[in-house]
Amino acid sequence: MSTPAVHKDPVLRIAKRDGLPHWKGWLIRVAAVVLALILSGAFIYAITRLNPVQVYEAMFEGAFGSSRRSWVTIRDAMMLLCIGIGLAPAFKMKFWNIGAEGQILVGGCMTAGLMLALGGTVPTPVLLVIMAIASLCAGAVWGMIPAVFKARWGTNETLFTLMMNYVAIQITSYCVALWENPYGSNVVGVINQSTKDGWFPELFGQAYGLNVLIVAVLTVGMYIYLKSSKQGYEIAVVGESQNTARYAGMNVGHVMMRTMFLSGAISGLVGFIVASGANNTLYDGVANGVGFTSITVAWLSQLNAFAMIVISALLAILEKGAETLQTAMQVPTSISDIVTGILLFCMLGCEFFINYRMIFRRKQAEAPAAPAAAESDQTESKEDASC
Repeated sequence: MSTPAVHKDPVLRIAKRDGLPHWKGWLIRVAAVVLALILSGAFIYAITRLNPVQVYEAMFEGAFGSSRRSWVTIRDAMMLLCIGIGLAPAFKMKFWNIGAEGQILVGGCMTAGLMLALGGTVPTPVLLVIMAIASLCAGAVWGMIPAVFKARWGTNETLFTLMMNYVAIQITSYCVALWENPYGSNVVGVINQSTKDGWFPELFGQAYGLNVLIVAVLTVGMYIYLKSSKQGYEIAVVGESQNTARYAGMNVGHVMMRTMFLSGAISGLVGFIVASGANNTLYDGVANGVGFTSITVAWLSQLNAFAMIVISALLAILEKGAETLQTAMQVPTSISDIVTGILLFCMLGCEFFINYRMIFRRKQAEAPAAPAAAESDQTESKEDASC
Protein backbone atom coordinates (compact mmCIF):
# COMPACT_ATOMS: atom_id res chain seq x y z
CA MET A 1 0.00 0.00 0.00
CA SER A 2 1.54 3.30 -1.12
CA THR A 3 2.21 5.97 1.46
CA PRO A 4 0.29 9.20 0.70
CA ALA A 5 2.44 12.20 -0.15
CA VAL A 6 2.88 14.61 2.73
CA HIS A 7 1.99 18.19 1.77
CA LYS A 8 4.26 20.78 3.31
CA ASP A 9 3.45 24.45 3.44
CA PRO A 10 6.10 26.85 2.10
CA VAL A 11 8.53 28.23 4.63
CA LEU A 12 7.25 31.75 4.04
CA ARG A 13 3.92 32.95 2.72
CA ILE A 14 2.85 36.53 2.02
CA ALA A 15 -0.79 37.42 2.62
CA LYS A 16 -2.63 40.70 2.23
CA ARG A 17 -3.79 42.25 5.48
CA ASP A 18 -7.52 42.50 6.01
CA GLY A 19 -7.09 45.82 7.70
CA LEU A 20 -4.60 47.66 9.88
CA PRO A 21 -5.51 50.45 12.31
CA HIS A 22 -4.31 53.84 11.14
CA TRP A 23 -2.23 54.39 14.27
CA LYS A 24 -0.32 51.16 13.64
CA GLY A 25 0.30 52.19 10.03
CA TRP A 26 1.75 55.52 11.09
CA LEU A 27 3.77 53.80 13.81
CA ILE A 28 5.37 51.61 11.13
CA ARG A 29 6.12 54.71 9.04
CA VAL A 30 7.77 56.46 11.99
CA ALA A 31 9.85 53.35 12.63
CA ALA A 32 10.89 53.38 8.96
CA VAL A 33 12.11 56.99 9.28
CA VAL A 34 14.08 56.13 12.43
CA LEU A 35 15.63 53.12 10.68
CA ALA A 36 16.54 55.31 7.70
CA LEU A 37 18.28 57.82 9.97
CA ILE A 38 20.23 55.03 11.67
CA LEU A 39 21.32 53.48 8.36
CA SER A 40 22.20 56.90 6.94
CA GLY A 41 24.19 57.74 10.06
CA ALA A 42 26.16 54.51 9.78
CA PHE A 43 26.90 55.23 6.13
CA ILE A 44 27.97 58.82 6.83
CA TYR A 45 30.33 57.71 9.59
CA ALA A 46 31.81 54.93 7.44
CA ILE A 47 32.53 57.32 4.53
CA THR A 48 33.43 60.61 6.22
CA ARG A 49 34.20 59.65 9.84
CA LEU A 50 31.98 62.55 10.88
CA ASN A 51 29.47 62.45 13.69
CA PRO A 52 26.11 61.76 11.96
CA VAL A 53 24.30 63.89 14.53
CA GLN A 54 26.43 66.88 13.57
CA VAL A 55 25.71 66.24 9.90
CA TYR A 56 21.97 66.16 10.58
CA GLU A 57 22.27 69.36 12.62
CA ALA A 58 24.08 71.04 9.72
CA MET A 59 21.35 69.97 7.31
CA PHE A 60 18.67 71.33 9.64
CA GLU A 61 20.64 74.56 9.99
CA GLY A 62 20.80 74.83 6.22
CA ALA A 63 17.04 74.51 5.99
CA PHE A 64 15.99 76.70 8.94
CA GLY A 65 19.14 78.58 9.96
CA SER A 66 17.64 81.97 9.13
CA SER A 67 14.33 83.51 8.19
CA ARG A 68 15.37 83.61 4.55
CA ARG A 69 16.35 79.93 4.54
CA SER A 70 13.14 78.96 6.30
CA TRP A 71 10.96 80.68 3.72
CA VAL A 72 12.92 79.17 0.82
CA THR A 73 12.41 75.72 2.36
CA ILE A 74 8.71 76.44 2.79
CA ARG A 75 8.53 77.64 -0.82
CA ASP A 76 10.05 74.42 -2.14
CA ALA A 77 7.82 72.31 0.10
CA MET A 78 4.77 74.16 -1.20
CA MET A 79 5.77 73.41 -4.79
CA LEU A 80 6.11 69.70 -4.05
CA LEU A 81 2.81 69.73 -2.18
CA CYS A 82 0.95 71.57 -4.94
CA ILE A 83 2.09 69.16 -7.65
CA GLY A 84 1.35 66.17 -5.42
CA ILE A 85 -2.18 67.50 -4.97
CA GLY A 86 -2.50 67.81 -8.74
CA LEU A 87 -1.33 64.22 -9.27
CA ALA A 88 -3.61 62.78 -6.57
CA PRO A 89 -6.90 62.62 -8.56
CA ALA A 90 -5.19 61.14 -11.62
CA PHE A 91 -3.37 58.51 -9.57
CA LYS A 92 -6.54 57.67 -7.63
CA MET A 93 -8.13 56.96 -11.01
CA LYS A 94 -5.03 54.85 -11.86
CA PHE A 95 -4.18 57.22 -14.71
CA TRP A 96 -0.40 57.45 -14.39
CA ASN A 97 0.28 61.10 -15.08
CA ILE A 98 4.07 61.39 -15.41
CA GLY A 99 3.76 64.67 -17.30
CA ALA A 100 3.53 67.18 -14.45
CA GLU A 101 6.93 68.56 -15.43
CA GLY A 102 5.65 69.54 -18.87
CA GLN A 103 2.40 70.92 -17.48
CA ILE A 104 4.42 73.18 -15.18
CA LEU A 105 6.48 74.43 -18.11
CA VAL A 106 3.53 75.33 -20.33
CA GLY A 107 1.91 77.14 -17.40
CA GLY A 108 5.17 79.00 -16.82
CA CYS A 109 5.39 79.94 -20.52
CA MET A 110 1.91 81.45 -20.45
CA THR A 111 2.72 83.36 -17.27
CA ALA A 112 6.05 84.72 -18.50
CA GLY A 113 4.60 85.69 -21.88
CA LEU A 114 1.75 87.63 -20.28
CA MET A 115 4.12 89.31 -17.83
CA LEU A 116 6.21 90.56 -20.74
CA ALA A 117 3.23 91.51 -22.92
CA LEU A 118 0.91 93.13 -20.36
CA GLY A 119 3.37 94.41 -17.76
CA GLY A 120 2.83 98.13 -17.33
CA THR A 121 -0.46 98.17 -19.24
CA VAL A 122 -2.78 96.62 -16.64
CA PRO A 123 -2.71 96.78 -12.84
CA THR A 124 -0.77 94.00 -11.13
CA PRO A 125 -3.81 92.43 -9.35
CA VAL A 126 -5.64 92.15 -12.69
CA LEU A 127 -2.50 90.83 -14.37
CA LEU A 128 -2.10 88.18 -11.66
CA VAL A 129 -5.66 86.95 -12.22
CA ILE A 130 -5.15 86.83 -16.00
CA MET A 131 -1.87 84.94 -15.64
CA ALA A 132 -3.39 82.48 -13.15
CA ILE A 133 -6.32 81.70 -15.46
CA ALA A 134 -4.03 81.38 -18.49
CA SER A 135 -1.66 79.01 -16.69
CA LEU A 136 -4.59 76.92 -15.45
CA CYS A 137 -5.96 76.62 -18.98
CA ALA A 138 -2.56 75.83 -20.50
CA GLY A 139 -1.84 73.07 -17.99
CA ALA A 140 -5.38 71.70 -18.32
CA VAL A 141 -5.15 71.46 -22.11
CA TRP A 142 -1.70 69.87 -21.87
CA GLY A 143 -3.09 67.31 -19.42
CA MET A 144 -6.21 66.57 -21.46
CA ILE A 145 -4.33 65.62 -24.63
CA PRO A 146 -3.12 62.22 -23.30
CA ALA A 147 -6.50 61.70 -21.60
CA VAL A 148 -8.33 62.09 -24.93
CA PHE A 149 -6.01 59.62 -26.63
CA LYS A 150 -6.38 57.20 -23.72
CA ALA A 151 -10.18 57.44 -23.69
CA ARG A 152 -10.65 57.11 -27.46
CA TRP A 153 -7.79 54.90 -28.61
CA GLY A 154 -6.47 53.26 -25.42
CA THR A 155 -2.95 54.65 -25.66
CA ASN A 156 -0.43 54.17 -22.86
CA GLU A 157 -0.75 57.24 -20.67
CA THR A 158 2.60 56.69 -18.91
CA LEU A 159 4.65 56.93 -22.10
CA PHE A 160 2.38 59.60 -23.59
CA THR A 161 2.65 61.99 -20.62
CA LEU A 162 6.38 61.30 -20.26
CA MET A 163 7.09 62.15 -23.91
CA MET A 164 5.02 65.32 -23.66
CA ASN A 165 7.51 66.58 -21.06
CA TYR A 166 10.19 66.76 -23.76
CA VAL A 167 7.83 68.55 -26.12
CA ALA A 168 7.16 71.13 -23.38
CA ILE A 169 10.89 71.56 -22.80
CA GLN A 170 11.43 72.39 -26.49
CA ILE A 171 8.49 74.79 -26.50
CA THR A 172 9.95 76.54 -23.46
CA SER A 173 13.38 76.76 -25.10
CA TYR A 174 11.80 78.29 -28.20
CA CYS A 175 9.86 80.85 -26.15
CA VAL A 176 12.97 81.81 -24.20
CA ALA A 177 14.93 82.34 -27.42
CA LEU A 178 12.02 84.24 -28.98
CA TRP A 179 11.86 86.69 -26.10
CA GLU A 180 15.51 87.73 -26.59
CA ASN A 181 16.68 87.14 -23.05
CA PRO A 182 19.79 88.99 -21.88
CA TYR A 183 21.47 86.02 -20.16
CA GLY A 184 22.00 83.55 -22.98
CA SER A 185 19.84 81.16 -24.93
CA ASN A 186 18.26 79.20 -22.12
CA VAL A 187 17.18 81.71 -19.46
CA VAL A 188 14.86 84.70 -19.56
CA GLY A 189 16.21 87.38 -17.26
CA VAL A 190 14.25 88.56 -14.24
CA ILE A 191 11.01 89.80 -15.77
CA ASN A 192 9.88 93.37 -15.00
CA GLN A 193 12.56 93.76 -12.35
CA SER A 194 12.25 97.54 -12.26
CA THR A 195 8.46 97.72 -12.11
CA LYS A 196 7.69 94.30 -10.58
CA ASP A 197 4.56 94.09 -12.72
CA GLY A 198 3.08 90.62 -12.36
CA TRP A 199 5.11 89.77 -9.26
CA PHE A 200 3.39 88.30 -6.22
CA PRO A 201 2.77 90.93 -3.53
CA GLU A 202 4.27 90.33 -0.12
CA LEU A 203 2.14 88.42 2.38
CA PHE A 204 3.12 87.70 5.98
CA GLY A 205 6.05 90.00 5.25
CA GLN A 206 7.45 87.61 2.64
CA ALA A 207 7.32 87.36 -1.14
CA TYR A 208 6.51 83.66 -0.79
CA GLY A 209 3.57 84.19 1.55
CA LEU A 210 0.99 84.11 -1.23
CA ASN A 211 2.41 80.77 -2.40
CA VAL A 212 1.60 79.26 0.99
CA LEU A 213 -1.93 80.66 0.96
CA ILE A 214 -2.72 79.35 -2.53
CA VAL A 215 -1.39 75.87 -1.82
CA ALA A 216 -3.16 75.71 1.56
CA VAL A 217 -6.50 76.44 -0.12
CA LEU A 218 -5.80 73.82 -2.80
CA THR A 219 -4.88 71.22 -0.16
CA VAL A 220 -8.14 71.60 1.73
CA GLY A 221 -10.14 71.79 -1.49
CA MET A 222 -8.59 68.61 -2.94
CA TYR A 223 -9.16 66.68 0.28
CA ILE A 224 -12.84 67.61 0.27
CA TYR A 225 -13.14 66.97 -3.49
CA LEU A 226 -11.77 63.42 -3.30
CA LYS A 227 -13.47 62.46 -0.04
CA SER A 228 -16.90 64.07 -0.21
CA SER A 229 -17.86 65.00 -3.78
CA LYS A 230 -19.72 62.94 -6.38
CA GLN A 231 -16.88 63.42 -8.84
CA GLY A 232 -14.38 62.16 -6.26
CA TYR A 233 -16.52 59.03 -5.82
CA GLU A 234 -16.57 58.49 -9.58
CA ILE A 235 -12.78 58.81 -9.69
CA ALA A 236 -12.47 56.14 -7.00
CA VAL A 237 -14.85 53.77 -8.80
CA VAL A 238 -13.07 54.16 -12.14
CA GLY A 239 -9.76 53.54 -10.40
CA GLU A 240 -11.04 50.34 -8.79
CA SER A 241 -12.63 48.89 -11.94
CA GLN A 242 -13.57 50.54 -15.21
CA ASN A 243 -16.01 47.71 -15.97
CA THR A 244 -17.80 48.32 -12.68
CA ALA A 245 -17.97 52.03 -13.48
CA ARG A 246 -19.50 51.31 -16.88
CA TYR A 247 -21.98 48.89 -15.33
CA ALA A 248 -23.00 51.65 -12.90
CA GLY A 249 -23.69 53.95 -15.86
CA MET A 250 -20.59 56.14 -15.60
CA ASN A 251 -18.99 57.59 -18.72
CA VAL A 252 -15.43 56.41 -18.09
CA GLY A 253 -13.92 58.46 -20.89
CA HIS A 254 -15.62 61.62 -19.63
CA VAL A 255 -14.41 60.98 -16.06
CA MET A 256 -10.89 60.37 -17.36
CA MET A 257 -10.74 63.60 -19.36
CA ARG A 258 -12.34 65.65 -16.60
CA THR A 259 -9.89 64.35 -14.02
CA MET A 260 -6.85 64.99 -16.19
CA PHE A 261 -8.19 68.46 -16.95
CA LEU A 262 -8.11 69.13 -13.21
CA SER A 263 -4.73 67.46 -12.67
CA GLY A 264 -3.10 69.38 -15.52
CA ALA A 265 -4.68 72.66 -14.41
CA ILE A 266 -3.19 72.42 -10.92
CA SER A 267 0.24 71.56 -12.34
CA GLY A 268 -0.06 74.49 -14.75
CA LEU A 269 -0.83 76.73 -11.79
CA VAL A 270 2.52 75.69 -10.31
CA GLY A 271 4.12 77.18 -13.42
CA PHE A 272 2.37 80.44 -12.59
CA ILE A 273 3.61 80.27 -8.99
CA VAL A 274 7.18 79.60 -10.12
CA ALA A 275 7.36 82.25 -12.83
CA SER A 276 5.47 84.96 -10.97
CA GLY A 277 5.94 84.19 -7.29
CA ALA A 278 9.18 82.27 -6.87
CA ASN A 279 11.76 82.90 -9.61
CA ASN A 280 10.24 85.73 -11.67
CA THR A 281 11.98 84.19 -14.65
CA LEU A 282 11.69 81.29 -17.10
CA TYR A 283 14.01 78.63 -18.49
CA ASP A 284 13.61 75.05 -19.65
CA GLY A 285 14.70 73.67 -16.27
CA VAL A 286 12.55 75.93 -14.13
CA ALA A 287 10.59 72.93 -12.81
CA ASN A 288 13.88 71.50 -11.52
CA GLY A 289 12.61 67.91 -11.39
CA VAL A 290 9.87 68.58 -8.85
CA GLY A 291 7.31 67.06 -11.21
CA PHE A 292 8.99 63.68 -10.75
CA THR A 293 9.77 64.11 -7.05
CA SER A 294 6.10 64.86 -6.39
CA ILE A 295 5.21 61.40 -7.68
CA THR A 296 7.03 60.04 -4.63
CA VAL A 297 5.19 62.54 -2.42
CA ALA A 298 1.81 61.38 -3.76
CA TRP A 299 2.57 57.68 -3.29
CA LEU A 300 4.13 57.94 0.16
CA SER A 301 1.11 59.90 1.41
CA GLN A 302 -1.33 57.31 0.02
CA LEU A 303 -2.91 60.17 -1.98
CA ASN A 304 -3.98 61.87 1.26
CA ALA A 305 -3.73 65.63 0.77
CA PHE A 306 -2.89 66.37 4.41
CA ALA A 307 -0.30 63.59 4.65
CA MET A 308 1.43 65.17 1.64
CA ILE A 309 2.26 68.18 3.81
CA VAL A 310 4.56 66.08 6.02
CA ILE A 311 6.24 64.25 3.13
CA SER A 312 6.78 67.46 1.13
CA ALA A 313 8.28 69.24 4.13
CA LEU A 314 10.62 66.32 4.86
CA LEU A 315 11.95 66.17 1.30
CA ALA A 316 12.34 69.95 1.10
CA ILE A 317 14.31 69.98 4.37
CA LEU A 318 16.66 67.28 3.06
CA GLU A 319 17.18 69.11 -0.22
CA LYS A 320 17.80 72.56 1.20
CA GLY A 321 19.86 71.25 4.09
CA ALA A 322 22.13 69.43 1.69
CA GLU A 323 23.19 72.68 0.06
CA THR A 324 25.06 73.72 3.20
CA LEU A 325 26.92 70.47 3.77
CA GLN A 326 29.66 71.18 1.26
CA THR A 327 30.50 74.60 2.69
CA ALA A 328 29.84 73.93 6.38
CA MET A 329 31.44 70.48 6.74
CA GLN A 330 33.31 69.94 3.45
CA VAL A 331 30.99 67.04 2.71
CA PRO A 332 29.98 66.32 -0.90
CA THR A 333 26.37 67.21 -1.60
CA SER A 334 25.94 63.72 -3.03
CA ILE A 335 25.88 62.49 0.57
CA SER A 336 22.49 64.14 0.98
CA ASP A 337 21.24 62.39 -2.14
CA ILE A 338 22.25 59.08 -0.62
CA VAL A 339 20.51 59.98 2.65
CA THR A 340 17.39 60.92 0.69
CA GLY A 341 17.57 57.66 -1.24
CA ILE A 342 17.85 55.59 1.95
CA LEU A 343 14.96 57.50 3.48
CA LEU A 344 12.72 56.99 0.45
CA PHE A 345 13.68 53.32 0.23
CA CYS A 346 12.72 52.72 3.86
CA MET A 347 9.49 54.69 3.59
CA LEU A 348 8.43 52.94 0.40
CA GLY A 349 9.44 49.58 1.85
CA CYS A 350 7.38 50.10 4.99
CA GLU A 351 4.24 50.27 2.84
CA PHE A 352 4.77 46.58 2.11
CA PHE A 353 4.54 45.71 5.80
CA ILE A 354 1.48 47.93 6.17
CA ASN A 355 -0.40 46.20 3.35
CA TYR A 356 0.94 42.65 3.68
CA ARG A 357 1.98 40.24 6.41
CA MET A 358 4.50 37.40 6.36
CA ILE A 359 3.46 33.95 7.59
CA PHE A 360 6.20 31.50 8.52
CA ARG A 361 5.64 27.74 8.49
CA ARG A 362 5.20 26.20 11.92
CA LYS A 363 6.82 22.96 12.97
CA GLN A 364 4.43 20.02 12.63
CA ALA A 365 4.29 16.99 14.93
CA GLU A 366 6.49 14.14 13.74
CA ALA A 367 4.12 11.25 14.49
CA PRO A 368 0.51 12.43 14.33
CA ALA A 369 -0.69 8.88 13.49
CA ALA A 370 0.43 7.30 16.82
CA PRO A 371 -2.70 8.26 18.82
CA ALA A 372 -4.89 7.01 16.02
CA ALA A 373 -3.05 3.65 15.97
CA ALA A 374 -3.44 3.25 19.72
CA GLU A 375 -7.12 4.03 19.48
CA SER A 376 -7.60 1.37 16.78
CA ASP A 377 -5.80 -1.25 18.96
CA GLN A 378 -8.15 -0.48 21.85
CA THR A 379 -11.17 -0.86 19.61
CA GLU A 380 -9.99 -4.25 18.33
CA SER A 381 -9.39 -5.51 21.88
CA LYS A 382 -12.90 -4.50 22.91
CA GLU A 383 -14.37 -6.36 19.94
CA ASP A 384 -12.42 -9.49 20.85
CA ALA A 385 -13.64 -9.31 24.45
CA SER A 386 -17.27 -9.02 23.36
CA CYS A 387 -16.92 -12.08 21.17
